[in-house]
Amino acid sequence: MSNSVNKQLASRHALSRQPVYLDDQRNRGFPLSRRTLLRGAGAALALPWLEAMMPAAADAAQAEGQRPEDAPVRMAALFVPNGVREDMWTPEGEGHQFELSPTLQPLAELKDQLLVLSNLWNQASNVGDGHYVKTSGFLTCTTINKSLGIDLNCNGRSMDQVAADHSGASTPLRSLELGIDPVTTGVDTNVGYTRVYGSHIAWNGPTSPLARELNPSLVFDRLFRAAHPTAAGAQRDVLLLDRVLADAKQLKQRLGASDRQRMDEYLQSVRTIESRLQQHQDGDRQSWEPLVALDSKQRPPEERPDSYQDQVRLMLDMIALAFQTDTTRVCTFMFGNAVSGRNFSFLEGVSGGHHDTSHHQNDQEKLRQYQLINRWHVEQYAYLLGKLDSMQERDGTVLDHSMILYGSGLRDGNSHSPHNLPILVGGSGGGRLATGQHLSFGRDTPLANLYAAMLQAFGTGTDRFADSTGVLPGVLA
Repeated sequence: MSNSVNKQLASRHALSRQPVYLDDQRNRGFPLSRRTLLRGAGAALALPWLEAMMPAAADAAQAEGQRPEDAPVRMAALFVPNGVREDMWTPEGEGHQFELSPTLQPLAELKDQLLVLSNLWNQASNVGDGHYVKTSGFLTCTTINKSLGIDLNCNGRSMDQVAADHSGASTPLRSLELGIDPVTTGVDTNVGYTRVYGSHIAWNGPTSPLARELNPSLVFDRLFRAAHPTAAGAQRDVLLLDRVLADAKQLKQRLGASDRQRMDEYLQSVRTIESRLQQHQDGDRQSWEPLVALDSKQRPPEERPDSYQDQVRLMLDMIALAFQTDTTRVCTFMFGNAVSGRNFSFLEGVSGGHHDTSHHQNDQEKLRQYQLINRWHVEQYAYLLGKLDSMQERDGTVLDHSMILYGSGLRDGNSHSPHNLPILVGGSGGGRLATGQHLSFGRDTPLANLYAAMLQAFGTGTDRFADSTGVLPGVLA
């Protein structure tokens, strides 16, 4: 354990009423519980994963040259609408010898934990309209059906859900889908697509977009309930689901064929949840404990903050908390829906909405404001990476054991091009990704090749995804 970590832990333990010995064999026979809390003045502070929490058997295995159980690998995908100012995005230089661009400067302290990827594109989204195909297809790498809302279909599954297939049985929450904007309804008559497509990047099946949670306090409640299950609570949930199922079945009798198919998929999803809740109640649940105890005092305010900046930060905090506690290992987050007109006048020097500013038509004033909006988004990404990097865990940090994708479904908001997408990955996925690089590939290299590499690093055993032609070279360590 490093001296800096020792000092941090010693400072924390000074607040506890019970001594904890660092780097002392007296503690090895009595490892700390994962739920150990530091207490003082009526407050409780959860401990992150510590080496003292490893059982003696793991120490013995390490002494014999065996590797103890790996820390879990996490994956998140952060989606930004409306593209980027391209002349301020791409770094100078390639490989390990690169200089961050003006937009990416907020990531300077995390450069060694970063992959900047150039010349990736999503060929399947190179049709239809400017935004909706590129949003719903961002993680599926498929072409969505042109629809007014009747036959919603992305023709695939998003890569986060492929990852969740692998890790979902190990955590209480299979995956977590988060956003800021409610689902946009109606039809965009300019392009003939339902706006619902612009509200989803996570798809569990071709016709099953996953609902996003928009309130940080409700996200915390989900995490807290997962870490503090009760038989009574499970019974209440089963009763609630029974009512939902009954209502859904009644409604199904009044639906047309296509809607009945969607309802069948919905009922199957509900039945899956009911089955998991019943396992909680019957005591058949797979053994799980949070890596870090959750304290109800960490809960965000009941009401969603009025400030967009505060909403975003709280959602990023919830991602970090979910990963730190190992309540889920897969998460998606949308900074905004497609065609987001979010007003960014809270930024000094910006006076307009995001979508309008992205349609800059090479106007220098709009380009200047566009870059400020882009940089603000990167600052939030850097905030999440930094928070994960501050969470010590086993032989590193939670960021060391994560892969945090950041990107948009189009390059430039003015041209709507899916070529050379702005794509970043932070964290090395437990040492499986070769970070600290800017990798530039041949024009129109499939974005799906990156996803194939990430899924392989996640441990799914696959080296193909959607229209991938192989694993993206240079990404895996």
